[in-house]
Amino acid sequence: MTREARVGRVERTTKETSVLVEINLDGSGKVDVATGVGFYDHMLDQLGRHGLFDLTVKTDGDLHIDSHHTIEDTALALGAAFRQALGDKVGIYRFGNCTVPLDESLAQVTVDLSGRPYLVHTEPENMAPMIGAYDTTMTRHILESFVAQAQIALHVHVPYGRNAHHIVECQFKALARALRYASEHDTRAAGILPSTKGAL
Repeated sequence: MTREARVGRVERTTKETSVLVEINLDGSGKVDVATGVGFYDHMLDQLGRHGLFDLTVKTDGDLHIDSHHTIEDTALALGAAFRQALGDKVGIYRFGNCTVPLDESLAQVTVDLSGRPYLVHTEPENMAPMIGAYDTTMTRHILESFVAQAQIALHVHVPYGRNAHHIVECQFKALARALRYASEHDTRAAGILPSTKGAL
């Protein structure tokens, strides 16, 4: 039996940004991303490649002001597309976790595709404030925005790290793997919704 493709497509247009996101949860990690914020593109590339999601992101934002709206609205659209792609969630694992080191930094990510948005996020304080045009305080806001639209519970913990680039990147890599594991189909649970409530 061939499953339907699990794809999501969201277009979001405001006076501040125009965003297109397409995601295929059962892809091979093909990524085509352009937001105008180089480091953010690099992180979205990690998300697609390590999650094995085919991911297209095209954002045209008001970068003459700063990168905030561009980053936020892209994360909102990405969360909405991910939720759309999940479909009815029948037969998925639902839970996923992954721990990823990147040199001196370590990220621990656990996810529940619960239908209820909740974020717990910790990372080292006193990081460098900027990575290129990327404001490092935006990492938590990206996760908040993604979680709100994807309607998932997400716990991200970075117990230690020094280099800001490494601290942020290991979070995205671990998030990608945790989402991949949670959204994959469990062959033992074919046709079963992983919830005692009968709803996710």
